[in-house]
Amino acid sequence: MRRPLPDRYLTPLDLADLLGVPVETVYQWRRKDTGPRGFRVGRHLRYDPEDVRAWVATLMDKEAA
Repeated sequence: MRRPLPDRYLTPLDLADLLGVPVETVYQWRRKDTGPRGFRVGRHLRYDPEDVRAWVATLMDKEAA
C-alpha cells in the first residue's frame, strides 16, 4: 500500500475510504469472510491497520502469480 495507514484501528468507513470502495463492500467482505480480518469492540467493527496491509499484500501476490 502506498498510502500511510493511521496509527489507530480503522472503522469500516475508514477502510472503504482507504481502498476506494463503497462501505457496503466492506460489510459484504465481512459477511463472506473474504476481506481483511476485523474484530468487534462492543457493537463497533474495527480493523487493525497491519491486518489490512497483510490482506492487501496477499491480494497483490495473487495478482502477480
